[in-house]
Amino acid sequence: MQINRTASAHWTGGLKDGKGLISTQSGALKDYPYGFASRFEGVAGTNPEELIGAAHAGCFTMALSLILGEAGFTAEHMETSAKVTLESVEGGFAITAIHLSLSGRIPGADEATFTELANKAKAGCPVSKALASVPITLDVKIV
Repeated sequence: MQINRTASAHWTGGLKDGKGLISTQSGALKDYPYGFASRFEGVAGTNPEELIGAAHAGCFTMALSLILGEAGFTAEHMETSAKVTLESVEGGFAITAIHLSLSGRIPGADEATFTELANKAKAGCPVSKALASVPITLDVKIV
């Protein structure tokens, strides 16, 4: 089985004065603005790191749902945030770290079991695998 998804970016202008628009195949994002100011100066709009974080949090949480089910558990709820760190390094900018923070209520699972299964999901989710060159850390909390 092969699944292909597409997204696109449109850009006009220079780096600092330019403006970009991001769109996704599904239409979840359609001509959504991004640019230098939204990436580096905190101005409204999205940026690549935020989108990577959303993709990683979503993929990881879905993978964990599968792994929990295989272990006989069903999540009452889970919430994952992904902090993607962009830093100036020799030669330019690089994503240097991703930190996943997970909280959830899993009836019948203690924190040690939840953490073990979450680490398995972190290692196995497709987005984690795609981002393997970046250190990925995880903290887990039962609520």
